[in-house]
Amino acid sequence: MYSSAVSLPLSTDLAAWASRLRFEDLPADVVEATKLRVMDVIGLSLAGAETPFGKSTREAVVAMFPTGPCRILGFGDRVGVTAAAFANGALSQALEYDDTHNESIVHMSSPAVAAALALSEFTAITGRDLITAVALGNEISCRVGSVSSGELHKRGFHPTGLFATFGAAFLAAKLLGVDAESMARAAGIAGSFASGLLECWVDGTQTKFLHPGWSAQSGITAAMLARSGVTGPAQVFEGRWGLFASHVQDQAAHRDFARIKADLGSHWESRNSSFKPFPAAHVIHPYISAAIRLRNQHAIQAADIESVECPVTGFIVSIVCEPIAEKHAPASDSHGRVSLQYSVAEALFFGELGKHAYSDQSRRNPEILALAGKVRYRVDPDYPGPGRFKGAVKVTLNDGRQFTDVEEYNRGSAENPMTYEELRAKFEENASAFLSADARGRVADAVQRLELLPDAKVLLELAT
Repeated sequence: MYSSAVSLPLSTDLAAWASRLRFEDLPADVVEATKLRVMDVIGLSLAGAETPFGKSTREAVVAMFPTGPCRILGFGDRVGVTAAAFANGALSQALEYDDTHNESIVHMSSPAVAAALALSEFTAITGRDLITAVALGNEISCRVGSVSSGELHKRGFHPTGLFATFGAAFLAAKLLGVDAESMARAAGIAGSFASGLLECWVDGTQTKFLHPGWSAQSGITAAMLARSGVTGPAQVFEGRWGLFASHVQDQAAHRDFARIKADLGSHWESRNSSFKPFPAAHVIHPYISAAIRLRNQHAIQAADIESVECPVTGFIVSIVCEPIAEKHAPASDSHGRVSLQYSVAEALFFGELGKHAYSDQSRRNPEILALAGKVRYRVDPDYPGPGRFKGAVKVTLNDGRQFTDVEEYNRGSAENPMTYEELRAKFEENASAFLSADARGRVADAVQRLELLPDAKVLLELAT
C-alpha cells in the first residue's frame, strides 16, 4: 500500500501509486471482475455499432481522422489511437447498458476499456498490462467521483464525462510507460478536458453517449502531452480553481478529498460497482426487476393495472422521475432509458427489458404510454442515498388486489451479483450482429485467459 508522510497534491499521490502498481498487486477478485468488464464493454460497443447513433458516430470519426493502426469495433475501420478510443467508448454507451460505480454513478469501464483497447494497437502491451491499466483507471475514476457524491447530477453534469477522464489519463500514462511526475501532469491536463453537460436529458438527444468516448480520447491525449513535457496543474482536484471548486461551487456542498487517496492499494472502491442486466439508468434497475417479478409471479396484464407506486430516494428525482411529462412520454430511446415511469411500464407490459427495448414502436404504443401514466413515485426519506440502489414496486389492480415486491440491492451489485453465465449471455446477445457464435466464443475465451496473452491486441483481432 502506498502512503505519504507529507501532504502532497492528490494527483501526485495517485501517480505514485499508479506508477508502482503491478499485476501481482491486484486482488484476485479485482482481476476477475476487470476481465468481465472488458468482455462486457466489447459486447456493448458491438451492440452500439448497430444503432443509428453508432453508425453516425463511425461516419464522423472516419471523416475527421486519418487512417491509423487502431480499429473501430464492429466496423473494422482503422483510425488513429484517440479516434478509435473515442469511437469505441461512445459506442459502448449507446444502449445505456454499461456498468456503474454505485456511489458516484460513474460509468468507469466503458472509457477505460475503450482507451486500453485502442492503446493495445498503438503500443505493445500484454494481457496483464491491459488488466492492470483498466483496474487502476477504474479505481481512480471511482475515487475521484466519490468526493462529492450526488452533487454533480443535480447541477447538470454527467459524472462519467468529468471523472472517468482522469481514470483514462492514468491508465494511458501507465500503458505508455510515463513516469510518476509526468503522470501527475497528465492528471492536471485531463482536468481541462473533463466535461459532460446533461442538457440532452431535456429533449432526449444523444450527446451523453459521447462522453465515455470523449473521456477515453482525452485521457490518452493528456498522457501523450504530459509525456512530451506539457505541464498541468498539480492541484487539479483540490485547488482554488480545480475540478470541485469549479463544478461544485456551493461551499456548503459535501466534499471529501480523502476519498481520492485513502487506503490506496488495500481498499478497492471499484468493488462497489454494478454490472447492468437492463439497458437503462442504473438507479431504475431495482424497480425494473421488481416489476418483472410481480408480472411473472401474478400473471399481471397491463390492462388490469389501476396504478403503480414506486418509493424513491430524493437524489434520483431530478434524474429519472421529473419533469413528469417528459418521463411519461419520452421523445427518444435515450429519453426513455432515464425515465422511471416509462421503463417500469415497458417492463410490466413485456415482462422483460433487453437489448431491443425502447424501440420507436414501443414508445408509441398507446397501451405502454397509458401504463406509464399510471406509474407514480413518492420520496421515501428512509431510502438510501448514493451508494445503494434499492427499489420497490406496488401494483394495484382494477379489482382492488395489491402486490408488492422489494429489491434491497440492485441486480449486478456486489450484494446481488450477476453470474458469469448471465454476463456471458449478455455479451452473446450484444455481439451477435457482428460476430458468429464461434467468433463470440473465441472472444469470451480470450478474455477468460487475458492475463496469459502476450499481446492484448488479439482481443480486437478476434472481435472485428
